[in-house]
Amino acid sequence: MKIRYKILVIFAVIITFTACKKDFLDVPPQGKMSEELFYDTDEHATMAIMASYDILQWMNARDWNSAYLVKTFPSDESNVGGGDAGDQPPYQELGKFTYGASNPTITAVWQSNYFGIYRANKVINNVEPVSDIRKQIIAEAKFLRAYYMFEIASMFGKGPRMLEEPPPSEYGQPFVTATELYEQVIKDLNEALPDLPKKSEYAPEDVFRASKGAANTLLGKTYLYMEKWAESATAFEAVIGSNEYQLQADFSTLFLQESEFGVESIFEASFVTSEGYDWGTFQWGGNRAMENNITWQLTGPRGDYFVAGETGLIGGWGFNYPKQNAYQVFVDAGDTTRKHASIMSLQDLRDMGGDWTNEESWGWDGNIRVKYGTRMDETSGADGAVPELNYGTNLRLMRYADVLLMAAEANHKAGNDGVAANYLNQVRSRANLGVATGDLMEAIMTERQMELCFEGVRFLDLIRWGKASTVLGSQGFVAGKHEVYPIPQDEMRTNSQATQNSGY
Repeated sequence: MKIRYKILVIFAVIITFTACKKDFLDVPPQGKMSEELFYDTDEHATMAIMASYDILQWMNARDWNSAYLVKTFPSDESNVGGGDAGDQPPYQELGKFTYGASNPTITAVWQSNYFGIYRANKVINNVEPVSDIRKQIIAEAKFLRAYYMFEIASMFGKGPRMLEEPPPSEYGQPFVTATELYEQVIKDLNEALPDLPKKSEYAPEDVFRASKGAANTLLGKTYLYMEKWAESATAFEAVIGSNEYQLQADFSTLFLQESEFGVESIFEASFVTSEGYDWGTFQWGGNRAMENNITWQLTGPRGDYFVAGETGLIGGWGFNYPKQNAYQVFVDAGDTTRKHASIMSLQDLRDMGGDWTNEESWGWDGNIRVKYGTRMDETSGADGAVPELNYGTNLRLMRYADVLLMAAEANHKAGNDGVAANYLNQVRSRANLGVATGDLMEAIMTERQMELCFEGVRFLDLIRWGKASTVLGSQGFVAGKHEVYPIPQDEMRTNSQATQNSGY
């Protein structure tokens, strides 16, 4: 099932982010709807919330500015890759911790999250809760605002707490701490929960929308990042006890299109193959909506050297090559189930009739990523479309296995080791592994490393566990600096109340 949530033109015109701060004509424009009237119908309120969801696509598949990759490249999972050391320098900086406040990929993450907050605010502040559907839409907007604000807090450590939609002339807002942003996230989620449907209450065409399960998942994650263990465990228990989700039995198909919005899915960024982009119509750069996931093409094995054999994969542009230590974690754990569905070694590739013809290529460390792989059956070349430009594989932003592992961590920290071990072992059982032994927290951390590899969570996990300087020091990570990204130079220049993070 594929779902699109495009911005409709009428709404895009009405809420342009960089709108002029004054009208140049005294005569009201003819044939246009005022913004005040726009939100007065269920239909228009629905258009407005769709524009808020649309940012999820844009921020994670914005050609060379993917938020997913900004969270992935600094980790110990993969090398940046590409054609050579000069291929996409902003990405290369992420892998070596040489980035600064002018890095455009980090700037794009900051901007896209605040675009999302802005659009959510438009809904929250203009839609009146006069019907059940509008109450639900406001609740969805509060969830989305919470999601985007969590991203700012966890990645940058501070930022403006934007609750209104000021014009550009009034944009400069004071910064607040991560704790204050997290507190707003919690407030928004608690206000949203009563009016959000369960996942099972949505029609099939609406399953991409925020649910009670998604809100409780983000609530639990926020408390986890704040080290409020009991509150975190309680929020996750609401997800687990809802019986709305379960682990998908077959891990090998979990990240294929056939499993999108499946039993394990809590929240996804949705993409489609049906736009039919070619080299002349693809929407490179700028602030335009992106319906396909170009990130998967960027991160496929470089086609110059890749021989697919029977892998089912096709060549990409060579970014995000797995590191050998990521492969070794699976080997050491005896985890063949998730290894086969996540990462393959050169020998694995050759055993399947494939090959890699340049072992000296930039970023190559002997392995190919399988999870979120470049598959011909997940893109389209119909009617002149270019397959490289039409990947439709969704990005799983929240899923049930992550909930179980975060619940295990929260319960362990709260002193409930029996509950923690139960949740941990449920995930291990799906991977055909036995009951975890030894230090429970170490087992949880290793399990997250295997279960969630290449999902954009490893770097932030290492930071909140206090492990980043030890694990990533050889890559250039500096304690006291790289726990957060720099505040973008554009923000520092235009917002007189902005303050830079230490070390940048």
